[in-house]
Formats: sequence, structure tokens, C-alpha cells
Amino acid sequence: MTAFWAEPDFDAHELVQLVHDRASGLTAIIAVHSTHLGPSAGGTRFWHYNDPAGAMRDALRLSRGMSYKNAMAGLPMGGGKAVILADEQRIKTPEMLAAFGDAVEGLGGRYVTAEDVGISEADMVAVSQRTAHVSGLPVAGEGSAGGDPGPFTAYGIYLGIKAAVRHKLGKDSLAGVHVAVQGTGSVGGGVARLLAKDGAKLTLADINEARAAALAAQLGGTAVASDAIMATPCDVFSPNALGAILDDTGIAALDCAVVAGGANNQLARPEHGAKLAARGILYAPDYVINAGGIISVATEYLAGRDGRTGDVAEVNALVEQIPGRLESIWQESASTGISSDVVADRMAQKLIGRG
Repeated sequence: MTAFWAEPDFDAHELVQLVHDRASGLTAIIAVHSTHLGPSAGGTRFWHYNDPAGAMRDALRLSRGMSYKNAMAGLPMGGGKAVILADEQRIKTPEMLAAFGDAVEGLGGRYVTAEDVGISEADMVAVSQRTAHVSGLPVAGEGSAGGDPGPFTAYGIYLGIKAAVRHKLGKDSLAGVHVAVQGTGSVGGGVARLLAKDGAKLTLADINEARAAALAAQLGGTAVASDAIMATPCDVFSPNALGAILDDTGIAALDCAVVAGGANNQLARPEHGAKLAARGILYAPDYVINAGGIISVATEYLAGRDGRTGDVAEVNALVEQIPGRLESIWQESASTGISSDVVADRMAQKLIGRG
């Protein structure tokens, strides 16, 4: 692996820290992209990487994405991300989580962590025993902001899909609109359930084929193999698993009018946004449409910092602004001929003082 600051995904990050704790076996990377708008916020990913370069790539790309996401969501938060490098058995111990909490605390509030892939609400509770700079914790009162951010992410994606269908297809209803959903976990499954309530036609896929099949049966949809979902003829392709799927091969396989989903860093490289646009496919920039979770996390954290309790109504009101932001991006893209991903990036860069 080359020096991280020579990697193509390094973008003048303010801090990139390797954390190694011999006693617990923890190896982690914490990346702070920007604190221009406030403390950097972004989840912690627990994942096994065959090549450690993949962990650094994730930390750099995801932290930059969080800067853009938080800025475009109107949050007074910067962007950061952490990656805990799991072994092949994906063993996670209380000692590792404690050591990670100590590392977050050592940054003095510069980075606020929360859940991401491989990390649970219970893990965040364990981390919170060592640092106050954590969010996504269980909530005591009904209607209080906090807890699992997945449902809020799903709600924002659902609203974004409705906006995309209205913009691209001229339809105010999702009834009969065919959506191919990749990933049926907390977020993708939540999106599918909301779409089903509106009468959308669903095709589902997941690396856990049994989970996709069970959800499809429950919602009256169809399940296909995970390697077939991107080529499924549909109106909307909604990627809600891991990122970098929109590469040359993936884009060529698409048979849809819209790409709108919650996976982070869907575009494999910057040029792939223009390739989607050249095919006439409307793209919802991932960090704009999937901001519901960080809105929940940030609302919880900021309210707690200010000595008050945030509420779900406050979170939902912010999430419901996502369609308007997408519409403004698509309108500027149409008027300038610049792909929607670049339009969104330029808007975000100005907001974080880099435009």
C-alpha cells in the first residue's frame, strides 16, 4: 500500500489516524475529512479486508462522503469515518470496543462515531462507556430521537425514490412502479416495506438469499440472485448494499430509468456519474438521498450536547427536506448539462469551504 496521502481518494483530510491496541487486538483507522461546519460525524465500520488498502480506501472515501452528506443535509457537523479491521472470523470483543472508545475520546470531540456496517446499537453502548462522543444509542422515551438510524435512512431513500419517479417518469404515485432493490438488510428491507405499502412492484436480492426470498414472499415481490439484480429490467434500481457497484460493467448492465438507493460511494470512480447521465439514467447522489440516518444521529448528539432531548418529529422534518434537495440538484444538472453527482459535489464543496 502506498502512502495514504498519495492515494487518489485522499482529499486534504485533516486527520488520518491508525489505532493499534496490542492488548485487545484492535486495529482501526479513524479519518477526519473536514471540521469546517462542526465536529466530524460518521459511523464505524467493522469489516474484514483481504487487503488492508481496502480499509484505508473506505476510511478516506467514506469520511469525505460524510462531509458532503452532513453539509447537504444542513447539519452543523463535519465529516469523519472509522473502520475497524476485523479478522477472518470477524471476532469482536468488549476489549476491542473499549480500546476504540478510548481512541475516539483521545480526539477530544473532533470525531463523533455511530453505527455502520458490522456495528450494532449494543456495540455503540459499549463504546459510550469510554467516550461521550458517540451517538445512535438506545432511547428511553417514546418519540425521542436516537437509537437505530436505519429506519430514518430508509425513510429518506423512500422519499427520494418518490421524488425521482416524479421527476423522471412524471408519476405522482409509486403504484405499479417496478423497483429492483439490492440489499434487504436494515435499510434496504425498510425501503422495500415502504415501497410495498405504496403498491410498487418489487424485485429483491441479497447475498443472504434466504432473507431476500422471505421478504419478497412477505411483500408479494420476487427474489432473484444477487448477481442478477443489476440487470433486472425495472423503472428504478435501488442499491442498498456495499458501494462501488456503478463501474463500467455495472452501468452497462443496468436496464432502468433511475438509480436511487442508500449504498455509500455507489460510483466506482468520478467518471461514472457522467456515464450514467450519458445513458439517460437519473442518478440520486448517494450522500444526499441516504442522509436520514446521520440526521437522526446528529439530532440525538447535538440535543444531548445542549442538555435536551431531540424528538422524532424534529428528525422527520429534516429528513423530509431530502426530496427538495434532490430536485434542486436535478434541475441544475438539466440546465447545465453537468451530471448530478458533480452538481452535488460542487454544492457540498462550497458549503465546507472548499468550493
